[in-house]
Amino acid sequence: MIGERLNAAINDQIKNELESYYIYLSMAAYFHSNSLDGMGHWMRAQAHEEMIHAMKFMEHLIDRDGKVVLQDLQQLKTEWSSPLEAFQDALEHEKFISGKINDLTSIAREEKDYASEPLLAWFTDEQIEEEASAGKVADELAMIGEDKSALLMLDRELGARAYPPGSPLDPAAVSAQ
Repeated sequence: MIGERLNAAINDQIKNELESYYIYLSMAAYFHSNSLDGMGHWMRAQAHEEMIHAMKFMEHLIDRDGKVVLQDLQQLKTEWSSPLEAFQDALEHEKFISGKINDLTSIAREEKDYASEPLLAWFTDEQIEEEASAGKVADELAMIGEDKSALLMLDRELGARAYPPGSPLDPAAVSAQ
């Protein structure tokens, strides 16, 4: 059985992960509307990962006889002035999520909830990758500056990111329905 404080904090994290899903879908729409389909593709794949993260937390609560309480979501942002701003926001958002994972780890340790440690360690490792990935693209966009041909090359490169198998966010899956 999971403690009440950690249960509530994980419910908050489910909300955070679903809002991450939502913001990355907003970023995907922004990129697609600006003919940067590779970056839109990258953000769709990122959104899919965030949905999986929410489900990992939800399954953890279910498996531990906790109570899942889904919370209202906020639309965090819908417009950006540039691809660089969007990826900088993505990086800042991932840093925010990393802080929340650290908070969850602290609560689990305070409550001596050793059963939650493997899940939280997985998320700690995942956040290192998430920050590095968004940070790398933000750095590359900063280097590109106003070079449109370099922007299009990066867009093409980001479009090669693979969707997780069976992702409903893959345009091929959507058009097959």
